[in-house]
Amino acid sequence: MTILTNQATYRILDASINRATEGLRTLEEYARFALDDAEISGELKSIRHDLTTVTNQHLDRLRLIEARDTPGDVGTAIGEAAEYQRASVQAVIAAASSRIAQSLRVIEEYGKTIDANFAAQVEQIRYRHYQMAAALELQAFKATRASQLAAAQLYLLMDGGESEDQFVASIEQLAAAGVDIFQLRAPELDDRTLYERACVGAAVAKKHGRLFIVNDRVDIAVAADADGVHVGQEELPAAAARAILGARRLLGISTHSIEQARQAVDDGADYIGCGPVFTSRTKQFDRYVGPAFLNQVSGSIHLPAFAIGGIDEHNVAKVIETGCHRIAVSGAIRDAEDPVHAAEALKQCLMQAG
Repeated sequence: MTILTNQATYRILDASINRATEGLRTLEEYARFALDDAEISGELKSIRHDLTTVTNQHLDRLRLIEARDTPGDVGTAIGEAAEYQRASVQAVIAAASSRIAQSLRVIEEYGKTIDANFAAQVEQIRYRHYQMAAALELQAFKATRASQLAAAQLYLLMDGGESEDQFVASIEQLAAAGVDIFQLRAPELDDRTLYERACVGAAVAKKHGRLFIVNDRVDIAVAADADGVHVGQEELPAAAARAILGARRLLGISTHSIEQARQAVDDGADYIGCGPVFTSRTKQFDRYVGPAFLNQVSGSIHLPAFAIGGIDEHNVAKVIETGCHRIAVSGAIRDAEDPVHAAEALKQCLMQAG
């Protein structure tokens, strides 16, 4: 009976050690090849090697191999459909992190029946994994948002809609039509409704692989788990906004001159809005910067820059001529007879230029 118990224990340990090292390698490869993060990649590699070293020092490798019985493992025939689907890189990382943590705990608990010192060392490895997994997930979120932002061309400023259902339907339809970023700008809504719209908007945009930004309200953006916030020159200073947002969310800043654009770069903006370029049906300004400002930005600012202000299908070519292939619009889509068609037409112009 003792032999059977030890055999089962070694079988459990062997399977869990394999799962943990496989999961660690999954995280390590992302940190190494996708993020180019030497620190996280190095620590994950160290954790993986230390687990192997501790295992070899305290467990009989031959007994582990002898206990292995993959054909006889009833668990290989048990599976869920979700195991074969990953919606995003973040989902891959989250699944691997969870698998590692669970496996390390199993190794620790069953290891106690063989060698208490081995179990104690595995416990410390588990704690190190927790820290690195958290750091990697945060980096993955930031990298994915940055990648989406870099590829974005069509940015829509929208209100809260007539109802939540209408708001959601609009995001879904326009995401399919080519809108890359949605910004909720709805000063007419009370805080509770604004928060509720931001929550559902962020979730729907994420489902469709789009970014969702909240105008001005950093508190709402964070509470609703939006991708970021956009502030103007008279709103919350960039440093204060960043302190609340944290590093993994996006910060956009409106700029009306090349000096303001350069300051936004220094202040740590992830992208800038540049305008107003033309007269707008949405907002009235004392002066308009025109395409000349876009020329300056295209020639000297490395951040993603979105031209804004009165842009529609009739004048978007003038924007593109400046070298700016990103636009932010509101009325051009909202007031169109067919908003979906208007979004598709604008996106097509931008894609052909890019």
